[in-house]
Amino acid sequence: MAATQLNSISPATIKISPSFEGLRSASRISNINFSVAFPSFTSSSFRGLVVNAASVTAAKYTSIKPLGEKVLIKLKTVEEKTSSGIFLPTTSQSKPQSGEVVAVGSGRRIGEKKLPVAVETGAKVVYSKYTGTEIEVDGSSHLILKEDDIIGILETDDIKDLKPLNDRILIKVAEVEDKTAGGLLLTESSKEKPSFGTVVATGPGLLDEEGNRTPLPVTPGSTVLYSKYAANDVKASDGSNYIALRVSEVMAVLS
Repeated sequence: MAATQLNSISPATIKISPSFEGLRSASRISNINFSVAFPSFTSSSFRGLVVNAASVTAAKYTSIKPLGEKVLIKLKTVEEKTSSGIFLPTTSQSKPQSGEVVAVGSGRRIGEKKLPVAVETGAKVVYSKYTGTEIEVDGSSHLILKEDDIIGILETDDIKDLKPLNDRILIKVAEVEDKTAGGLLLTESSKEKPSFGTVVATGPGLLDEEGNRTPLPVTPGSTVLYSKYAANDVKASDGSNYIALRVSEVMAVLS
């Protein structure tokens, strides 16, 4: 039993659907073998073939205006190679958690008060992991998120100078022991992650129903115990470890 073979269809015989009128693409179908399962197919079956599909490029946006308490951030460029020049695969590139505010919404209303967004355009900010929606604007990667997802404002390039927002606090993590009581050196993977440290900076507090700030129960200089798996670990330029978290994740003040 012989199989039917369609060797070539000239572009001139392909009719373009009106829904794709204006698209310019070279269309040619060649070397298509049909199984004996379709014995009724013949070359005449393809006269007047209509193409109803095409590849369409996603729209590019040149500007975005956030609404309400939303903030648009231009993401910091991801490092594609190490300091020694070794290129990093995509899976090992650190996803940035900082960027520059390029647009803000009009703010929100609490009670009788209309409150503006707490950050201004041009500010360098740090935001929570796994938050917001990524979008490309004018060829660059951006993130649009809620004001509450912003951890704090970077007044310098060093994380230890972070100015927390709302109910967030910045803690310098206690130093980890490099060796056991018997003198054995510990590897990084075997070092126990500490869950206490010293408060370095605090935010102004949460807003109540009348739009007033409620002071936080901890102050800079306090030693606190916090949830072991709290997020947003960061490292300062001098190598010391910091953590930024909500005050609700603090379990106790130590003295």
